[in-house]
Amino acid sequence: MKLSKKTLARLNESDTLQLPVAGCFELPEKVLQFGTGVLLRGLPDAFIDKANRQGLFNGRVVVVKSTGKGSTGAFDDQDNLYTQCIRGIEGGQKVAMDIVNGSISRVLNAASQWEQILACAINPDMQIVVSNTTEIGIAYVAESIFAVPPASFPAKLLAFLYKRYQHFSGDPGRGMVIIPTELIPDNGSRLKEILLELCAFNRLDDAFVDWLHNSNHYCNSLVDCIVPGAAAMDTGYEDELMIMTEVYRLWAIETNSEQVRKVLSFSEADAGVVLSPDINVFRELKLRLLNGTHTLSCGLAFLAGIDTVVAAMNQESMAAYMEGLMMQEIIPAITGLHIRNDAAVRFAGAVLDRFRNPYIEHRWLSICTQYTSKLKMRVVPVLLEYNQRTGQIPALISLGFAAHLLFMRGSETYSIQDEHAGWYQEQWQQLPVDVLVRTTLSNKNLWGHDLTAIPGFAAVVTIMLNALLQEGTAAYLERVAAEITIS
Repeated sequence: MKLSKKTLARLNESDTLQLPVAGCFELPEKVLQFGTGVLLRGLPDAFIDKANRQGLFNGRVVVVKSTGKGSTGAFDDQDNLYTQCIRGIEGGQKVAMDIVNGSISRVLNAASQWEQILACAINPDMQIVVSNTTEIGIAYVAESIFAVPPASFPAKLLAFLYKRYQHFSGDPGRGMVIIPTELIPDNGSRLKEILLELCAFNRLDDAFVDWLHNSNHYCNSLVDCIVPGAAAMDTGYEDELMIMTEVYRLWAIETNSEQVRKVLSFSEADAGVVLSPDINVFRELKLRLLNGTHTLSCGLAFLAGIDTVVAAMNQESMAAYMEGLMMQEIIPAITGLHIRNDAAVRFAGAVLDRFRNPYIEHRWLSICTQYTSKLKMRVVPVLLEYNQRTGQIPALISLGFAAHLLFMRGSETYSIQDEHAGWYQEQWQQLPVDVLVRTTLSNKNLWGHDLTAIPGFAAVVTIMLNALLQEGTAAYLERVAAEITIS
């Protein structure tokens, strides 16, 4: 039995299965979404579906399939329904919930249904544009917006907006709230810049440029939710579009406009949607506590014989390292004027729950990809700030650097995906450990700073690297973890 409107009547709602609410299929189309991927279906579409169930948003999503690969067949066959399987840990308790999402009204292929996509522009109910076209999707391409269709996402969006402007005779009340979710800083601001560049290339009139600039709202946003991809859960029916998501969810949208808040009424349905005049605090928490902990732990865990993040949380010494790292070193370095300590501690607790999720297999070797550049971006600012504030060397961060150096030595048992891998292996072949540490840490090309300028840092890393070499990673980690527990 394949999931569809017809088969919904044969399914029974329960404590662990939610079905679409009556009347949801008649709701007006309010959102144009560029992208069919699992992240959009697992976050924005899930929030909209939840709001519709509560009678808060009362609108559906028209999805644009922008790429030429694949078809919309699976969506057509299932009447655009799909199951979101939520699995994970929240507040120390396992969560398992399946939700049949009814938020999508249509999926249109830009290559063959461009006129139908443009026709959405004349719909007075349309209010919101959402996108996730990958990071390379928000890029300027000098092209005509009158192509059928334009190639790039920004040109497609500008064509839609130009059609809307023309149809409504430049009515300032018919602008859109535009929320890209691509993982680049200031994604909304960057998208607006590209649209204005395309206006100049296409020689569009000044009145339209003024409408584009002043009547539309471009919101920077940050999404945070692990969506591994397609799921294969036993639900009693067939669903080619089934996805799995973790329990934790965040869609931080930057705005200080009351008008935008009214349009984004779905935000009232779930605490995971945050409307804020400044979302940098969310970006900083995620970058330092989640991403930074991943990066400092990946080499250490892998060398200790631990394959996945959840396995690390089930191993006492590694779990102690990761929690100690966040609570004792990262949080003291990032909290202050802009980030409150209590907010950081709560976020860290949520991160630990996410790491414990038994349904998601996140492999440490995969996290080690581009290890060096991740340390530079995610960890070096924390290291410098910690030292500046305390005058001390953070022991657990130091151990993370020592494990990085050992991992980058390489082995026949694993491959290193890092642009600096060759350089590291040359140093290991030519230099004794103490010189290797000083040479590496002083390399401004790697870190953007001479890390040997931090008094005592190179010496601590050298001691720890020697200990890893002499005792073995797992044994030394146990000794370090015992000290964390004592403290």
